[in-house]
Amino acid sequence: MTRVAAIDCGTNSIRLLVADVDPESGRLVDLDRRMTIVRLGQGVDRTGRLAPEALERTFAACREYAAIIKEHGAERLRFVATSASRDAENRDEFVRGVLDILGVEPEVISGDQEAEFSFTGATKELAGSDHLDKPYLVVDIGGGSTEFVVGEEHVRAARSVDVGCVRMTERHLVRDGVVSDPPGEEQIAAMRADIEAALDLAEETVPLREARTLVGLAGSVTTVSAIAQDLPEYDSVAIHHSRVSHDRVREITERLLHSTHTERAAIPSMHPGRVDVIGAGALVLLSIMERIGAEEVVVSEHDILDGIAFKVAEGPGSS
Repeated sequence: MTRVAAIDCGTNSIRLLVADVDPESGRLVDLDRRMTIVRLGQGVDRTGRLAPEALERTFAACREYAAIIKEHGAERLRFVATSASRDAENRDEFVRGVLDILGVEPEVISGDQEAEFSFTGATKELAGSDHLDKPYLVVDIGGGSTEFVVGEEHVRAARSVDVGCVRMTERHLVRDGVVSDPPGEEQIAAMRADIEAALDLAEETVPLREARTLVGLAGSVTTVSAIAQDLPEYDSVAIHHSRVSHDRVREITERLLHSTHTERAAIPSMHPGRVDVIGAGALVLLSIMERIGAEEVVVSEHDILDGIAFKVAEGPGSS
């Protein structure tokens, strides 16, 4: 087993995993796994730049993570940055800040690389499952983008498209700098049309409808699962490999899109940083399920972060 650290910096959150990993057997033992909402992508869709306050929130989380990595004595660290930092004109400022704090340069990966990491993390432990049909469709609904990957043991096709819970919220649900509470039907319809156009784009290269098992990743999906189970608090064990039916996803999405900020914040399993963006994230999930005719989604807590950890454990030269 190799002790490694993996950091995934997305549009909405930055996450850390410190784990002992054996890439040969597919075994991964968590030592520390945590998430901080930093909203790095705040305003990027509109301005094309990372906001100073968003950078400072992200750097503060990096300083916290540096102390944890040192405490656990991780042998290797890999820092992967996704959608927001791909899009930003001033991403060099972000790169310099991370290098100063953590001693590694963040890899601003492509959407296709992001998708492959997600697929590895989500499916490595599903390989021996007899009750899940292949091929899998792994969908990682992030803040700025959503990754689609179809494959069996390995990736067959992958595509990243620019729809995510933060991007859709900022583009369609914000009026005069404030998230609509709740949004109007015309706002929801415009968001749905945007998502459908992105699904058309994804289907140009990924055979979405060939999938026999839909595996959903990231905070929007795990939060929907927590709500579906009426959990008194967020519980990773209960959420991991839970299944949520299409009807339940539709019901929850309708509830979230037509509720107020206060009502969403009162949901026991809701992270405060997701209150304003969860409706958009749930709608992305529902739209995917309807597009491919999925009766349920299998929810995974293991995702891009686990895929990064497996790759870093393989050592230099792994992609």
